[in-house]
Amino acid sequence: MLSQLSIRDIVLIETLDIDFSKGLSVLTGETGAGKSILLDALSLALGARGDASLVRHGAKHGQVTALFDLAPTHPVRALLEESGIDAEASEPVILRRMQSDDGRTRGFVNDQPASAGLLKSIGRALVEIHGQHDDRALVDAATHRDLLDAFGGLKSEVAHVGSLFRSWKAAEKALAVHRARVEETAREADYLRASHEELSKLAPEPGEEEGLAEKRAQMMRAEKIAGDLNEAHDVLSGQASPVPHIASLLRRLERKAEEAPGLLDDVNTALGSALDHLADAQARIEVAVNTSEFDPRELEAIEERLFALRAASRKFNVAVDDLPALAIDFADQLADLDAGESRLGELEKAAEETREVYDRAAAALSQARLGTRDELVAAVMAELPDLKLERAEFIVEMASDAEQRSEEGIDRIEFWVRTNPGTRAGPMMKVASGGELSRFLLALKVALADRGSAPTLVFDEIDTGVGGAVADAIGSRLRRLSETVQVLSVTHAPQVAARAASHFLIAKAPSHGEQVVTSVACMGDDERREEIARMLAGATITDEARAAASQLLKAG
Repeated sequence: MLSQLSIRDIVLIETLDIDFSKGLSVLTGETGAGKSILLDALSLALGARGDASLVRHGAKHGQVTALFDLAPTHPVRALLEESGIDAEASEPVILRRMQSDDGRTRGFVNDQPASAGLLKSIGRALVEIHGQHDDRALVDAATHRDLLDAFGGLKSEVAHVGSLFRSWKAAEKALAVHRARVEETAREADYLRASHEELSKLAPEPGEEEGLAEKRAQMMRAEKIAGDLNEAHDVLSGQASPVPHIASLLRRLERKAEEAPGLLDDVNTALGSALDHLADAQARIEVAVNTSEFDPRELEAIEERLFALRAASRKFNVAVDDLPALAIDFADQLADLDAGESRLGELEKAAEETREVYDRAAAALSQARLGTRDELVAAVMAELPDLKLERAEFIVEMASDAEQRSEEGIDRIEFWVRTNPGTRAGPMMKVASGGELSRFLLALKVALADRGSAPTLVFDEIDTGVGGAVADAIGSRLRRLSETVQVLSVTHAPQVAARAASHFLIAKAPSHGEQVVTSVACMGDDERREEIARMLAGATITDEARAAASQLLKAG
């Protein structure tokens, strides 16, 4: 509930702090005293459009602070958390709005900067303002379905229908995605089959290009040195080889060695070593020759394979090493194409089944709403006679279309009225006059009680143009309504004022020379009786008026 409203430098208000309590609080005062200023100030704190004209003359900026005491589980707590506003569950929620004389505004929630949009979202959940020409709250047709559901206690049913709707939409999306893929794959079927066949025949392997390229390079290097190796082999092992001559010479010198002791020892050793080195060179050359030998047809085959892989790489615009993965992808797409029709049928069946489940739940919800509609109509109609609307009719216009599915079901709901028999029924805002609209809204709000309601309700002069028994009926209903939610009422009716738990007097007084400021005071019993007497009698308060005021207070 709204527990405190602080206003600084707004229009005629210089400094004002008001503490509100539970139940029904009324604000009264002479015409022009500034009652509308209070509501404008409160609306500013709740995110209404700012205006430089709201700033008091001579001030640079004005400020409005509204403090709300809320239950830890109130939905606004979750909204604050989603918006990144720090707030303990046990602490009040404080909305503050600063209005500069240049037209700019700044908003704060619990002293943390907040946009006007956030203030407005929070404000909608905290306060409803109802007046003769109010275009929000109950007269907004977009809220009527939610209000009917709240009245009937259908919240869980609506949540269930919403969950089924989202499941159906998810199934429809999965079906659409798969169908698009199957259609796209079908259009490319010939290309996929030809490409898959080509890559299957080619059978590329990971790392194959690198291995082939290296082997080809080795063969080409070997080809370049093969001639030199063969020539070296002929020199050492052919007819012109020096090895036989050196071996024959060594044998002769070995035989002569005894004839000249010590003379030929070193020579023979050197010749023997030379023969050993030449034999080793012969062996190594033979190995090199054998190694360098290759089949030219093998080189040709390697080159053909390498060129084929690279041609496929260019054709499919992928690296050679990615060809094996591409072949697998083509195979998968062909498998999807083959299995697509079967899977498509499964998804179509799933989407149809989830839609049928939704349709049954939505139809059941629609039926429940029909019953709730009759109950709400009866509850509102029961309130109308005492509000001098005994010839009027309240109608819950409900149109259901099974093909217009939504998370909220298949029903379009709007509150209509007929003010007199034989006249055309229509939306409340269009058909009812200002005074009638206020009383219709009050009857509807009493019927709804605390269901689908903000914790604080503000009624702005809804008793204008009525008096006597009708004003008393309005006061009675505001009092009943205040048993479940906090109610603030700006009123000119003494019958309404007498029903209040708290009574505030709004008055104007001179300040700072010729300037006038608005003040608000919570009245005691005697002051209250005097104010109600003024409301009954006018400018001159008589003893009879005071007696009547006392009687009203006693009855209230």
